Amino acid sequence: MARKSRNLNFDQALETLRAHSYQLAPYGDTGGTLISKGGVGAVLVAAPQGPAAFLVAPGALLQGEVARLLDRGYQKFIKISQFELPATAAQLHAIHQFGEELRLLIGATSLYNESLGTTSDVYRYDRLKGRETPQPAPARPWEAGPGH
Repeated sequence: MARKSRNLNFDQALETLRAHSYQLAPYGDTGGTLISKGGVGAVLVAAPQGPAAFLVAPGALLQGEVARLLDRGYQKFIKISQFELPATAAQLHAIHQFGEELRLLIGATSLYNESLGTTSDVYRYDRLKGRETPQPAPARPWEAGPGH
């Protein structure tokens, strides 16, 4: 059986979200809308193709700001402009559930890796620290160098 495609425009998507108990508020002068529910939020804007696009990906709401999820390899952190905190399992679960439900309601594409668990916005592994600087070329003992 073929699936029904949901081609909602941006306003219809917002009405669907309101009907499912999401709180909606204008987001600055970007023309976006802050969507929140259960301490988690995201910012949606009207997209040229499709109903809506994420201006800010789903994240925990802290001090009225949608936090970014930062992965440091050994632990995930929730980061806003003033500070960053270690993410709890409950927060990660809430972010994942919020994102999945939001994508389903607005008709956005749900990717396989996103459905497996919470994906981070930024990856900063400490084992990669220092790789940004160019390393000197390794010595080539078979070539004649200075002093030979």
